[in-house]
Amino acid sequence: MNTRPRAAATPDGLDLRGSTTLTIDLTKPVRQEPAKVEQSGGRDVVERLRSDIVSSVFEPETRLKFADMTKRYDVGIGTLREGLSQLVSEGFVTLEAGKGFRVAPVSGEELIEITEHFIELEKRAITDAIAHGDDDWESHIVSSHHRLNIIEKLSWPERIERHSEWVQRHREFHESLVAACRGKWLFKLRSLMFNQLDRYRFVTKMAPQGLGKEKFEEHRQIMLAALDRDAEKASALIEHHIRDTSERARTML
Repeated sequence: MNTRPRAAATPDGLDLRGSTTLTIDLTKPVRQEPAKVEQSGGRDVVERLRSDIVSSVFEPETRLKFADMTKRYDVGIGTLREGLSQLVSEGFVTLEAGKGFRVAPVSGEELIEITEHFIELEKRAITDAIAHGDDDWESHIVSSHHRLNIIEKLSWPERIERHSEWVQRHREFHESLVAACRGKWLFKLRSLMFNQLDRYRFVTKMAPQGLGKEKFEEHRQIMLAALDRDAEKASALIEHHIRDTSERARTML
């Protein structure tokens, strides 16, 4: 009787009796996990969708059709649906039973409400940032204002041509002012409100009164107040800056 022990099989049932060498072909690419690809694609499509809505690529109340959107963003329906659902929770998109997703409408009443919330959040954030900001925080404010001012000192036609750059640099400047704020949720909430206000600001992008020189001087004054560590003055300047800009946008809705 043969009493030699039998070789164990692999978990998938492959009998390795008599096998001495396992060969791995390292020339073949390693397959990336689908879940990770989907998660990465989901984050990307949310950011791109939000940006397109904020910048009025999709105007208020526009129906967002899956057939068009999957081609535009090169993602599957599942990923697109998840992204749109997140933007519903942020207030940029609405979902109606039997009608699908649409870009959220705009109104003067909503703009007033968003403005009031943002002012309170921004004042609290810059007060905390001024109390705890270091030299790097100050340097970031100066450099971001310099980048913003490069565009703001151009002629009106040149500023219009570089409006998308101005929007990004304007955001970077305002974020630099509150970057030293320690409240994580405070920062998240003010960022959400900033995105909502940016959407309304795009209404004024082609109007001379929407990008006036006096608004650019306000940026400089806010920067100086922050660098002087004058929280009360910085808060007052920011409140006027935000409220005035929102009022201009409201009259044009």
